[in-house]
Amino acid sequence: MDDGEVHPNPAKSSRPRRFVRVVAALAAGTILVGVGAAACGSDEPKIVIPEGIPPGVGAPTPPIDINAPGRSADQLAEWAADLSGDVGIGRTALEAYGYAATVMTETLPSCGIGWTTLAGIGSVESRHGTYGGSKVSVLGQVAPAIRGIPLDGGPGVAEIADTDGGTMDGDPVHDRAMGPMQFIPETWLKWGVDANGDGRIDPDNIDDAALTAARYLCARGGDLTTAAGWQQALMAYNLSGDYLALVRDRASAYSVGTRPD
Repeated sequence: MDDGEVHPNPAKSSRPRRFVRVVAALAAGTILVGVGAAACGSDEPKIVIPEGIPPGVGAPTPPIDINAPGRSADQLAEWAADLSGDVGIGRTALEAYGYAATVMTETLPSCGIGWTTLAGIGSVESRHGTYGGSKVSVLGQVAPAIRGIPLDGGPGVAEIADTDGGTMDGDPVHDRAMGPMQFIPETWLKWGVDANGDGRIDPDNIDDAALTAARYLCARGGDLTTAAGWQQALMAYNLSGDYLALVRDRASAYSVGTRPD
C-alpha cells in the first residue's frame, strides 16, 4: 500500500513494515493530512482532516427499521444522495456502509463503529466495489466479481492453502480475497451474513460484505470509539501499519464530508 494506489489487498496476514512508527505517529496525532488553502492555490479554505485515531463517525444516519423487508439499506437513499458527491462514494455503497453501522449501533452499541471506518476499508480494498471496472448495482451486487491474487506466499503475500475447493474464490490451490471488502473464504464462511434480505450470504454483494466487515471488526476490536480498540480491529483486518494509516486517513476525510486526497 506504500504507493498510495487502491487495489484489492492480497495479504490479510502480511507482516507490518513500519508498524511502530506509523501507529505511534497516529496515536500522537502528528500525521498532518490537512493543509492550508495556499498550498493548493485555491481561494477557498481547504477542509482540515482531523488527526489521530479513531477517525470520526461522520454524518449521522437517520432512524431506520433495520429489519424492514427487502433491501433495508434503501431507507438511507436520501442520506446517501446528500453525501455521495462530496465524499466521492457511490450511493449504493454509501447506503451499505451506513446500514451496517446502524445495525451494529442497534445490536451491539458497545462497539461504536462508524460508517466512515467501513468506507475507509472499502476505499482501500476495492474503490467501493469499482476496482478493475467493476460496478455496483442498485441491489448491491458487484460485477464482475473482484478477486485478489493467489495467496501463495510470494513476496509480501501470505501463504494460505485452498480452504473452499475453489468454489467461492475460483482457485482450488490457494485462497484469494473476495469481493468489495476482500474476505478470504475461511473468514467469510465464519462471519458472512445476509444484509439485504435476498436469502444469500454473498461476498460479492456490498451490503453483505459491509455488514460482515462491521461484525468482524467489532468482535476483534471491542470498543472502536477508543484508540486501542480501533487499532486492534484494523490490525486484525490487515496486520500492517501502513494499511491502518491509509484507512484512517480516508475514514477521517469522510468524517468531515470530503474526499480523501
